[in-house]
Amino acid sequence: MASTATINGTTAAADPISHIPKKSKLPSTPHQFITPAEIASEFSHHHPSVARINNGSFGSCPASVLAAQKEIQLQWLSQPDDFYFNHLQTGFLRSRTIVKQLINADHIDEVSIVDNATTAAAIVLQQVAWGFAEGRFQKGDAAVMLHYAYGAVKKSMQAYVTRAGGHVIEVPLPFPVTCVDEIVQEFRRALQRGKTGGRRVRFAVIDHVTSMPSVVIPVKELVKICREEGVDQVFVDAAHGIGCVDVDVKEIGADFYTSNLHKWFFCPSSVAFLYCKRSMESCDLHHPVVSHAYGNGLAIESAWIGTRDYSAQLVVPKALEFVNRFQDGIEGIKKSNHQAVVEMGEMLAKAWGTHLGCPPEMCSSMIMVGLPACLGISTNEDTLKLRTHLRDKFGVEVPIYYREPKNGEVGPVTGYARISYQVYNKPQDYSKFRDVINELVHEGFTCESLPN
Repeated sequence: MASTATINGTTAAADPISHIPKKSKLPSTPHQFITPAEIASEFSHHHPSVARINNGSFGSCPASVLAAQKEIQLQWLSQPDDFYFNHLQTGFLRSRTIVKQLINADHIDEVSIVDNATTAAAIVLQQVAWGFAEGRFQKGDAAVMLHYAYGAVKKSMQAYVTRAGGHVIEVPLPFPVTCVDEIVQEFRRALQRGKTGGRRVRFAVIDHVTSMPSVVIPVKELVKICREEGVDQVFVDAAHGIGCVDVDVKEIGADFYTSNLHKWFFCPSSVAFLYCKRSMESCDLHHPVVSHAYGNGLAIESAWIGTRDYSAQLVVPKALEFVNRFQDGIEGIKKSNHQAVVEMGEMLAKAWGTHLGCPPEMCSSMIMVGLPACLGISTNEDTLKLRTHLRDKFGVEVPIYYREPKNGEVGPVTGYARISYQVYNKPQDYSKFRDVINELVHEGFTCESLPN
């Protein structure tokens, strides 16, 4: 008789051998799909007067998933001994199985559940540092990353690679960007710089979607170039991957791939996965927080790093259930969000007489929109002050990016807003943002007037 699993508040039929619940099915008829009223109810905990157009920073979690998380927390607190021995690892296995299916991995052992993409980067970079320390890599060998790599990953490269004796090379990328070829050419040049003086390029970290400014990177092409140029290891940092862009790890071909599940897959903060191609098992990956499971493989190590709340990692099945309430599931959500964010971005750029930061085909569910030059955005500090002003005075949550003008530019656009679109957003969120900026322009506002 088939056994059952009760994590996440449901009793699901499980495979009698693996005890992994069977894959959730998509709704079969249109009337079963989630309605606009139900979407509003799922996100009714969002502040009602705030235009929340910054899903990219922190993600969002529907009420049904939060309720399932609370149930898991109470199961743990009510009988922790039973939960630890009889439910915890099974729950992790269920989450890993869902991720394996989502990313088209070959084997469950290739998938580990971790806190976030920053943790995944530390895991991968830690073994790169060991490569230098143990003599597999030579001092001065190169590691390549994009100039627009996430700040925490840049710091991790400094902490693990530079400190171990590696030479880190940043790939300068243009912004605004007009085509994929601009990125490919700069990447090729960076790899050649890495080989100067007889060095080898041991490692490359490539963003799938850069954070600020936000641009979809041609990861498959860059990974292919790395293979042609003999780069030892390739790590794709896709903090904005799952739920935002297409992810097929076999097609992408990287050795390591990570994505958060709390940004665009509706999980609570914080949960991510790290994919490690089976051929890379010799890399000896370990979680940087060492606990009793050390030496049992990364997936098992990551599933217990001491007493803490693991509910976000265990609620992935409920997030999938939410996703499957939408027509075409995650594929339908991605397509709809992309179309909507492009439409909203083009509306804002037209209203302000500016432009987008990249062609629509190079954006995901986020897009960069130029702000009026008269706002006087002239430093990174100005972007933070303007972001705070928009949030505190007008109820608009949106990150701002500063682009340093090139020599000889006349009236350059130096400030860009990164807008996101998620299922809870509505056009009025963006028209509110449009009207606020128009009001500031009409009043003659500049960032210089804001207090430090």
